[in-house]
Amino acid sequence: MKRHLAGLAGGTALALALTGCGKGSASDSGGSDGKTIRFVAAKYDDDTQAYWTALIKDFEKANPGYRVNLEVVDWEQMDSKVKTYVQTKQEPDILNYNKFSDFARDGLVHKAQDVVSPKVLADFLPLFRQKAQYNGAQYGLPFISSARLFFYNKDIFAKAGIAKPPSTWAEVEADAKKIKQAGYIGLGLPLGPEEAQAEFQIWAMNNGGGWTDASGKWTIDQQANVDTLSYLRKLTKEKVTQPNPEATNRKDVFNQFAQGKIGMLNGAVFMRKGFIDPVDAELNYGVAALPSKDGSTHKTLGVQDYLVAFKKSDGSNKAAVKKFLDFFYQKENAAKFVSTEGFLSVTESAGQVLSSDSRNAAYYKPFVDALSSAEFAPADDPAWAAVDGAVKQRIGTGVAGGDPAKVLGEIQKTAQKGD
Repeated sequence: MKRHLAGLAGGTALALALTGCGKGSASDSGGSDGKTIRFVAAKYDDDTQAYWTALIKDFEKANPGYRVNLEVVDWEQMDSKVKTYVQTKQEPDILNYNKFSDFARDGLVHKAQDVVSPKVLADFLPLFRQKAQYNGAQYGLPFISSARLFFYNKDIFAKAGIAKPPSTWAEVEADAKKIKQAGYIGLGLPLGPEEAQAEFQIWAMNNGGGWTDASGKWTIDQQANVDTLSYLRKLTKEKVTQPNPEATNRKDVFNQFAQGKIGMLNGAVFMRKGFIDPVDAELNYGVAALPSKDGSTHKTLGVQDYLVAFKKSDGSNKAAVKKFLDFFYQKENAAKFVSTEGFLSVTESAGQVLSSDSRNAAYYKPFVDALSSAEFAPADDPAWAAVDGAVKQRIGTGVAGGDPAKVLGEIQKTAQKGD
């Protein structure tokens, strides 16, 4: 499974690139000798385990006496795993995850300045450093980033008589019907529990909606979001999407697109490396701006994942954690992960390393360009962990038979409880 974003240097230079956690105190050291740490990494694809195994081997060779115990967890299990870690006070020393602020609120994790060197802190690109803060202090360590754009199959478009990718929602609907008539799935719409929150945000923000207003107040049940979910429900009822969007995960439609079965969908920068090339490197596809309701503006969704370092009651793990994190963030090591997985870099030095690969520059350019003005999920709000979980579990019911206004109203209540 993938969740991805390749290099970003100097802001614009190209490169390759649990739900709510319960409150608690720092976990016990577990008898640590101060040189052995536990690292839980998210599985982005089949290359993830091999990357970390090799990096840890190099780290342990360069630092005799230190040891890193690795656990790689699929994203579909990550939320429940993390919730269990926190509830049982068995947090790892280092966690690779897509949330951080609820841990920071509850005093569970170190500030970034305590677990990486000043050189590493200064290397994070400002966009990602800013979004890793809680109450004015940085707790999350930016790990990888991604941007979302609209992918379409040029051969299917030609067979359906479509000259260009859609710009408006009306064009999306009309084109999806033409594609269906040509014998293909018109629109891939993944609203299953893997990453429904990202798919919905893509559509909502391109209708003037979103999770919060400008002040940060939760506005999940606003009319623009209701209209968005109603539109997606209409597409589902017209059967121009794949069957059962509410139960379909992103990786499923990404695979179908790679197989030439889906005409268009909201895609991500890592699609080429993780899905398209392994299936059909000759697939004739294009990348365009995400369609908006009226076609006047086109917003892009940005995604960022983090590393966080959990506290131990006796503080015995801090030195080993810092040594390992500083090792990972060396430019060659960070760049290798980004290029291996097909993401966008969050550090200037790794971006510079990756930008030398001119072969991939044309593919990554629109994603890098879009990222500078992208909208992100409100991961700096501790309530987001609970909202994220509620969206994953409920938003799909709004296209499957539930009333969109009621579905969003229930998620709004979850957000307000978390404030």
